[in-house]
Amino acid sequence: MALARFVRQAKKPRGLCVKMTAVAVLGLCFVFIWSMFSSSSSSLTIRRESFDDISGPISAGAGAVSKSRNQSQKVESAKREGSKEDGEAKSESNLESKGQEVVDRGNSLSNDVRGSRERNEKQAVDKRKEKADSKPPKGKRKEEKAVDVSEGGEVQNEKDDEDGEEEEEGEELVMDGKEDQEGVNREGESNEETEAGADVVELTDEEATEKVEEDNGGSNSMGQKRKIKGPVFDPKARYSWKLCSTRSKHNYLPCIDNEGGLGRLRSYRHTERSCPRVPPVCLVPLPHGGYETPVRWPESKLKIFHKNVAHPKLAEFIKKHNWVKESGEYLIFPSNQSEYRAGVLHYLEFIEEMVPDIEWGKNIRVVLDIGCADSSFVASLLDKDVMVLSLGLKDDLVDLAQVALERGFPAVVSPFGTRRLPFPSMIFDAIHCGSCSVPWHHNGGKLLLEMNRILRPSGYFILSSQHESVEEAEAMTTLTASICWNILAHKTDEDSEVGVKIYQKPESNDIYDLRRKKNPPLCKENENPDAAWYVPIKTCLHTIPASIEQRGTEWPEEWPKRLETFPDWMNNKDKLVADTNHWKAIIEKSYLTGMGIEWSNVRNVMDMKAIYGGFAAALSQQKVWVMNVVPVHAPNTLPFIYERGLVGVYHDWCESFGTYPRSYDLLHADHLFSRLKNRCRQPVAIVVEMDRVLRPGGWAIIRDKVEILDPLEGILKSLHWEIRMTFAQDKEGIICAQKTTWRP
Repeated sequence: MALARFVRQAKKPRGLCVKMTAVAVLGLCFVFIWSMFSSSSSSLTIRRESFDDISGPISAGAGAVSKSRNQSQKVESAKREGSKEDGEAKSESNLESKGQEVVDRGNSLSNDVRGSRERNEKQAVDKRKEKADSKPPKGKRKEEKAVDVSEGGEVQNEKDDEDGEEEEEGEELVMDGKEDQEGVNREGESNEETEAGADVVELTDEEATEKVEEDNGGSNSMGQKRKIKGPVFDPKARYSWKLCSTRSKHNYLPCIDNEGGLGRLRSYRHTERSCPRVPPVCLVPLPHGGYETPVRWPESKLKIFHKNVAHPKLAEFIKKHNWVKESGEYLIFPSNQSEYRAGVLHYLEFIEEMVPDIEWGKNIRVVLDIGCADSSFVASLLDKDVMVLSLGLKDDLVDLAQVALERGFPAVVSPFGTRRLPFPSMIFDAIHCGSCSVPWHHNGGKLLLEMNRILRPSGYFILSSQHESVEEAEAMTTLTASICWNILAHKTDEDSEVGVKIYQKPESNDIYDLRRKKNPPLCKENENPDAAWYVPIKTCLHTIPASIEQRGTEWPEEWPKRLETFPDWMNNKDKLVADTNHWKAIIEKSYLTGMGIEWSNVRNVMDMKAIYGGFAAALSQQKVWVMNVVPVHAPNTLPFIYERGLVGVYHDWCESFGTYPRSYDLLHADHLFSRLKNRCRQPVAIVVEMDRVLRPGGWAIIRDKVEILDPLEGILKSLHWEIRMTFAQDKEGIICAQKTTWRP
């Protein structure tokens, strides 16, 4: 009756208000009825009880429910039927089709509606959990873990992996600048797909294929926290490998080389680090002329096999320089021959005479050499116990960094343009630029500001050149004065005709306040100087620490005392001592004697998941050097590694490493895969990357959970690696494998 009265009133000329009231009442009724049905729909909440089908936030444009998702839902329904009465099971079955329609429509809802719905789902799940605590469900899988859902729809394990949780307590994490650049079209972004999809895996059945596609088809954001239940590698998968078909062939660097573009218009290398959207899973071929087992250290300092580093532009380079010569199948490096006419030893002595405080091997231990132009500089300093890390620039088409690695010298390849280098701040005792051709004064001196960031307070910047123009000298003088670098010495060596300038970074902030022009300005307090992964170079000066509890206020102890000295700014010193003793015992009792590794053939070593450098410190008495890699999103322990006189870089193992193929003799991965299983879209690409950087005949030691190592062993066998040793105890295990020369 009331509704009829409203209709009659609405027909009157002045019934506009009545019409609006009626519409509002009907709308409220519809909303109330809809909310009642959507919140009480058991089919909707039951379908999300396990969350097995979610690998990340649900996209607004998601399509139909996949086959694997339906199968997991059927399994969950079967479990519930075993624990409920027949009438309840029948009711759920009748609601199943209705719930399907709700899920399909929900895929096109806005983010706000979806977030509200999943909050309701979370409440329903929590209620079921409370009931399940008193009576566990029948047939529950042993390895199944409880899960929780955040507001945004991200799936998170109730209990994370136990590995590394201790080490993260109280530690600042490595910052990933790539997260801040999501949605931004970065310069040089690589759009090529390479041939990853065709080369990676062939699965045993269609269900497994759809599962891999669902797991790998998540968000492109590297910083997104995705929790994937189960092992990293699909145990049902079988692998069929193919060779990479790339422009750079046997010297392929996936994140450096430019495989996109058209014809002659494409450049050989990216101006910035730019990785393929799909991680490469093809195998890099061996050199065309074959591959020889590298010359052993220390003989490799004087000669290497030419075919192992063959490159067309390298042959042209050899003809123009006297410090490297071709002799039969070898490249020869004559002793004390270098770009400097009077010899590299005379050059080093000349630097010490200019600044006596530079005591190679004592006061100066860790040095960054820009450009890899003349590796005789690195070789001579190694004899003085100086650890020199050579930075191979992206435009070095001669591939001199590859020559340095083949000789057994530390080197890393990285573009150097608009982004920070993958190092923390205030770590290098000295930086050397010997005719490195870097335009320091261009773009407002950004590149020199980056040197200022990574140089230790009171550290030295050594610049030498044979032909410096007046304009360049004036620009460099103005720029160094603006950042308060003190020029300690400027002198030309008459014997070698090389002009050398030695600058020193300030040791306190007082001098910054005395500048007339505050350009460049001081960085903001919230600007993290250690953030380096995909972070653009800042046009500002970071302040120098003033408190003794801060890193950088004191110069480290002389080598080798600094290797075992723990500075005052370090927290948790007990953990550092325990880490050092732990790896010392393992290496002495197991790695050196119990695995069959021929350590006389090992020179270049990489610790793929370094923490405090304990692994590298335990190998300090061996004739090896260790590249300590600290993964992004891990505790930021790389500054302490440098404080000990060791070297390393930041890296995200979801991408390819900045080095040439066949660079390392031994790879060490301690619980790397268990820590990355929730981050990388295609974990098998990490194994392919290990195959790329490891030399034929090289070794890999992998420690992880048994559930990860079992399928991993199958992958290594499919690559024709020889499994030398396996051991497992209490769900933890170790694999020692050796790479062969096999290529598909």
